[in-house]
Amino acid sequence: MFVQITQEEFSKEISKKAWYQTNNIIWMILFTYPLIFIIDIIFANSIWLQFLIVRAITDIIIYSLYSIFQRKNYDYRILLHITLFLLSLTSAVECNIVDVQDINIYFLVFSALILFFNMMVFWEPYNSIIQGLVAILLLAIFFKIFNQYTSDLIITNGGQFFFIIILISCLIPGARYKVIVRDVRSQILITKSNEQLKNQNHDIAEKNNIIDAQYEQLRKLDNQKNSFINIAGHDLKNLVGSIIMSNNMLKDEDYRLSADQLELIGYISESSEKMQYLLNKLMDVKEIESQEMKFNLETFDINAEVLHVFKGLVETAQMKNIHLIDNILKLPLHVNLDKVFSGQVFQNLLSNAIKFSQTNNNIRVVTSLHRQKFVFEIIDEGISIGMEELDMMFNKLKTLSEASGHVESRLGLGLSIAKLMTQEMGGEIMYRSDENGNYFRVEFHVIN
Repeated sequence: MFVQITQEEFSKEISKKAWYQTNNIIWMILFTYPLIFIIDIIFANSIWLQFLIVRAITDIIIYSLYSIFQRKNYDYRILLHITLFLLSLTSAVECNIVDVQDINIYFLVFSALILFFNMMVFWEPYNSIIQGLVAILLLAIFFKIFNQYTSDLIITNGGQFFFIIILISCLIPGARYKVIVRDVRSQILITKSNEQLKNQNHDIAEKNNIIDAQYEQLRKLDNQKNSFINIAGHDLKNLVGSIIMSNNMLKDEDYRLSADQLELIGYISESSEKMQYLLNKLMDVKEIESQEMKFNLETFDINAEVLHVFKGLVETAQMKNIHLIDNILKLPLHVNLDKVFSGQVFQNLLSNAIKFSQTNNNIRVVTSLHRQKFVFEIIDEGISIGMEELDMMFNKLKTLSEASGHVESRLGLGLSIAKLMTQEMGGEIMYRSDENGNYFRVEFHVIN
């Protein structure tokens, strides 16, 4: 999570922190500065009243300036400079007019005021250096004006401590300023990070609500789908039952039928049984929704099943003038698979090849035995579907765009079902598409 602080935000927080510190300094001075008259009574008994009046006037001026700066939102640094200047001015005067034996006390008071100020103030360190130089300059100016004592006398009576404290106290604001700036930046980062997290949590909660609503909608659609499957399945079962019953009635009159008609009745009977089997699978909703498909495994001759599918699609191919070439192995090869589903795999692949081939194309259907595996191959000479589109058809059930104006719209559902059934029954399915056409291959293990 990346948090960026703008200069405007940073300056605003710095100003708030600075004014907070300024308020503390001003109010501490307003309350404590007049109390120094107690020292005046003790050490400057003859002029303490004048000192008290000066301190009171200084307090009034500072308070007035403070009110104006707050109302006008002026720079807090100017207010602090004026305040410290007034304190330095009155203190420098006092240090030059009191008796020599009391100078050290007033130098200590002056030093304490500046030290307190620098320990509390929040501004750039050069401001304190300026004020330190101003304090020394004021002392020098009033020393020249009053000229009451020698410089040596002033230095030996507290002046040296004053200069040392001034020097040390000017170093404090620099470290304090860096610490407070770092704290302000950290506080802004924490605040903005918390705000971002709060917004993200709000977005997540909204998305969860959307997901819950979509889940509920999908659950309703799933219930509708199951209801539709049940209704459609029952209706189709009734229709298939009617076909089987009618076909059985024809079988009872077989003495009136020719050999070709009997063969067609056999096809109808076998197709109806397969359709009934598939409908029963469809009606078993639990099996449909399970992760593994359940098969009715049986041992049968897989070449005979391929030949049956081949013959069932010959007429469909002839309607498009497509030539089906029979290269089906006549040797019986037995497998242990679901006969209906394996036949569906061959039917899907061959019917798709017929559907997507152009008129007068040849389609070869080849079966063979290779390393104890039954191999089923379809080799067509139609327009190349392309590996990318075949991948979509086999894997994602996507609708493919037309390869040309003569090719029908392609839907990968049949090929996807063929791949799923093959893999679930332990087989392998491969495909290839190039400039010569399209190639499909299915392998199943045979029984020794």
